[in-house]
Amino acid sequence: MALGRLAMTTLALSVCLIPSVSFATDYEVGSGPGMLSTISSVPWESLLPGDRVLIHWRDSPYQEKWVICRRGTAEAPIVVSGVPGPAGELPVIDGSGAVTRQALNYWNESRGVLKIGGASIPSDTLPAHIVIEDLEIRSGRPPFTFSNAFGNTETYANNAASIYVEKAEHLVIRNCILRDSGNGLFIGAFDGDTANILIEHNWIHDNGIVGSYYQHNTYTAAIGITYQFNRFGALREGCGGNNLKDRSAGLVVRSNWIEDGNRQLDLVDAEDSEVLVNHPDYSETFVYGNVLIESDGEGNSQIVHYGGDSGTLDDYRKGTLYFHNNTVVSTRSGNTTLMRLSTNDESADVRNNILYTTADGTRLAMVGESGVMDLRRNWIRDGWVTSHSS
Repeated sequence: MALGRLAMTTLALSVCLIPSVSFATDYEVGSGPGMLSTISSVPWESLLPGDRVLIHWRDSPYQEKWVICRRGTAEAPIVVSGVPGPAGELPVIDGSGAVTRQALNYWNESRGVLKIGGASIPSDTLPAHIVIEDLEIRSGRPPFTFSNAFGNTETYANNAASIYVEKAEHLVIRNCILRDSGNGLFIGAFDGDTANILIEHNWIHDNGIVGSYYQHNTYTAAIGITYQFNRFGALREGCGGNNLKDRSAGLVVRSNWIEDGNRQLDLVDAEDSEVLVNHPDYSETFVYGNVLIESDGEGNSQIVHYGGDSGTLDDYRKGTLYFHNNTVVSTRSGNTTLMRLSTNDESADVRNNILYTTADGTRLAMVGESGVMDLRRNWIRDGWVTSHSS
């Protein structure tokens, strides 16, 4: 009898010592049995590490918008994932006529279809370890309108984006289609809080505002940002923005296809963040393994701009652009310039590239008016010149 009581006491103690376990939740949205019928049915304000929101493809787009302002962990990220249709179709999130979940309360609703960071409900925090994947997100621009969290109709701002990141760390945006917005993707530095961003395997095209040079396929600023394996198409017809515009410290652009835009790459100064300007990674930028296409009559004749554009010269990158193993093809009938370096404090290490124009080689120049370029082991069209400028 005494042994029995001892065994029961030991068992009870063992049960008490087992740590409490929180189990992640899958929220499935779609038209299938047992699924949530709307994205707004997901409790975005209370997501926990490891939670997944699975948005299933359906014939009609989801006309909904929301904010993510929660923190996952490295081991248990918060994942928002599309579930493709029978032919691989991605679920469509359409900003035109979209409705915001009324349990949410966040500012700058007019800046994006999907917003990350910056909210009152849920409580404001620095979102972390978030994955967005396998979604088509579109139509965040004027004249499109949406219904905000208070039920009022608003028009998107010119600089609205399919995905607008006010602030985040350890964010992955993967295998999405971002189109038909002012900016396809906008990421703000938030004075250095935004960090460790990975943008991969996306198709980003047909963004911009007609008649404007200030909206782009992507417009980003962060500490530590990598673009890889993406396809960038042309902007919307009549839009003058760049394809990939960036103001980051620690930028890597590798193995992407980037076609057209005012410039394919506009890599300029962190005009509103001293933290980025003073960061040790600000002075080194890496662009390698990309295909850069310039069509005849498309935008600026310069493929790459490196340095700054704010006019505050002290904030310009004043470092080295490492431009390696890229293929550049221009079908312009007139002049093409590979690179504009903003001042003589910017330099470019240009090696192992293929630089080809369909026009005569004399139409191809390496630099604009300033900067230092080191050329090594490139294949360049015969007859090329140093500069078309005086």
